[in-house]
Amino acid sequence: MKPTAMDCVETELMKNLLLEVAQERNELRLLKVIVDRLRGLEDVALARIWLIRPGDICDTCSLRKECPDQTECLHLMASAGNPVADKDEDWSRLDGNFRRFPLGIRKIGRVATMGKAFEIVDIQKDSREIARPEWAEREGIHGFEGQPLVYKGKVLGVLGVFTRAPANPQHLGWFRLLADHAASAIANALAFAEIERLKAQLELENEYLREEVNEAQEFGAVVGNSPALRGIMRQVELVAPTDASVLILGESGTGKELIAREIHERSDRRNGPMIKVNCPSIPRELYESEFFGHVRGAFTGALKDRVGRFEAADGGTLFLDEIGEIPLELQSRLLRVLQEGTYERVGEERTRKVNVRIIAATNRNLKKESEQGRFREDLYYRLNVFPIDVAPLRKRKEDISPLAMHFLEAARKKMHRPKARLTSAGLLELQQYDWPGNIRELQNVIERAVITSPNRQLHFELSASVEKPDETSQQPDPDQEVVPEKEMRRRERDNTAAALRVTGGKIHGAGGAAELLGMKPTTLASRIQKLGIKKNR
Repeated sequence: MKPTAMDCVETELMKNLLLEVAQERNELRLLKVIVDRLRGLEDVALARIWLIRPGDICDTCSLRKECPDQTECLHLMASAGNPVADKDEDWSRLDGNFRRFPLGIRKIGRVATMGKAFEIVDIQKDSREIARPEWAEREGIHGFEGQPLVYKGKVLGVLGVFTRAPANPQHLGWFRLLADHAASAIANALAFAEIERLKAQLELENEYLREEVNEAQEFGAVVGNSPALRGIMRQVELVAPTDASVLILGESGTGKELIAREIHERSDRRNGPMIKVNCPSIPRELYESEFFGHVRGAFTGALKDRVGRFEAADGGTLFLDEIGEIPLELQSRLLRVLQEGTYERVGEERTRKVNVRIIAATNRNLKKESEQGRFREDLYYRLNVFPIDVAPLRKRKEDISPLAMHFLEAARKKMHRPKARLTSAGLLELQQYDWPGNIRELQNVIERAVITSPNRQLHFELSASVEKPDETSQQPDPDQEVVPEKEMRRRERDNTAAALRVTGGKIHGAGGAAELLGMKPTTLASRIQKLGIKKNR
C-alpha cells in the first residue's frame, strides 16, 4: 500500500521522537517527552508508561487484593492524552486508579512478566481485556498496544497506547521500535542519575567530612583512662558491632561526638560515611531539606537538586547532635525513616530507601521532655535502644592530666609555640577546677594559655572558678574524692611518663621534661629511677 501524506507526517514525527529519546538524560523528562509526542500522533488517544519499582502504597492500593507479591509492582510514571467526552479531564494525572499495576495481573501486568507485546485490534468488538469498557466506548477507543520496555533481557516497564482507530500495522512496528529505544534511554537515564547521585553524595560527603576532620583535629580523640571512661568504652565495644540505635547522653563539651566516632569506627559500617547533623544550627524552615534533600524548584532558592544528609549517610552512620532541638512537627518524618528506611525529597513524590545507622546525642532529659509533650515519646524509645551516659569532666579528674598534655601538644603545633610547658603546679590548678564547660573548655583554656604565656610556663585564668581549699573551714566536703596512695603513685608515674613522651626523653635544659614539670633535673632523674620509667618511652 502506498503511504499517504499523513503516514509520511507520522513517520517524520516518530523519527524526531527517536532522536529526542536518544538525547534526553533525565528519566522523568524522557518519559514525559515520549507520551507527549505520542499524543500528537493521529488517532492516539492516550499514552502511558509504567516502570517496575518497589511497592510503596500497598496498604491503600486499589489493586492490593490482586497483587501476588507486594515487594514490587508497576508504577505509572508518565501519562498524556486527548479526551473528547470531557475535554476538561486531566489525562496527565498519575494518581488515578491505575497508578499501580501488580506484576502478572491484567494486560499491563502480563506484558511486564511475559516480556511480550499485547494488542487489541478493535476494542469495540472485543472489550474483555478492558477494565473500563464504558470509558472506551465514551471516548471512542478502538485499539490498544502494550509493549514491554526491555533492556539487555530485563523488563524495565510497559508502554501502553490507546488509539481511536483499530490497530495499524505500521503503528505497531513503530511502537516496538520506540519501546526498544525508550528502554535503552531509560537504562541510560537511570545510570546517569545514579552517577549524578553518587557524585552529589560524594561532594556532600567531602563537604561534611572536611568539617568533621577539622573538628576532629581541633577536639582530638578519646583520651584518658579514668574508670568512668573505661566503662564508656566497654559499652562502645558492646554496641558498635550491632546496628542498634544509640543515644549518647551528657553535658555539652563532654566528648559525645568522639564516642559516636568510636562506635562508627568499630562497626561494620566503618568503610561508609559518618555524617553529622548539628541540629540546633539548622534554620527551622530548612530542616526537611537538610535531612531529606530537595528537588530543583521545590521552594524559592532551590536552584538545583540537593542530596540530604540521610542520603549522604547511606550505608554508613548519621550522627544527630543535640537531637532534642529538632522541631516536634518534623519528628514524625524522622521516626518514619528510622522505622521504614524510606523518605521523599522536598518537592518530590518519589519514595527513596536508605540504609543508615542512627547515633543521637543530647544534653537534655528526653524522657522528661517526652512526658511534657515537647518530644515524641515513640521517637524517644526508638532512639533510646542503647543509651550511653558520658560523665562530665569534674567526675573524671584522672583524665585531666592526659587530656591537658594532649591539647598542649596540639596547641604547640597550632600556635607555633614549641617551648610552652605545663608544670605540676599548673596541672594541680587544672585538677582543682570544676570545668563547667567540660573537655571543650579545657581545650580552650590550654590554647589560650599557650597564646598568653610568653615566658613558656603556662598560666591559666581560672581564679574565679578554681575550687580552692578553705583553710578556715572545719567541715570536710562529703563529695570530695579521696585518692588512695596507690592511685596517687600511678598518676605520678603516668604524668612523668607523659612529660618524657612530649619531650622525646629529654630531661635537662630548655624544653626538657624537668622544665615542663617545674622541678629540678636531679629530682626528676631520681623520680624516674624510683618509678622504673624508661626515658625513651
